[in-house]
Amino acid sequence: MAYTTAADDRHDLLTTAAKPKNRRGFFRCLFDAVVESRQCAAEREIAAYLQSSGQFLTDEAEREIERILSSSARL
Repeated sequence: MAYTTAADDRHDLLTTAAKPKNRRGFFRCLFDAVVESRQCAAEREIAAYLQSSGQFLTDEAEREIERILSSSARL
């Protein structure tokens, strides 16, 4: 039984050698920064509520957090 190289074997070396870098654009970076900022603000507000209410995450606390975050003009 003889072994021969297929055309795919040679082609694979050429296609994997030069891949261009995918850079994020300006607006994508801006959007990611806004989303991260809002996430941090929400986490800070949740932490402040849990600290003031006894630091236990119960069903009642979850409902109250949901109410606070959905009606908050800051977030």
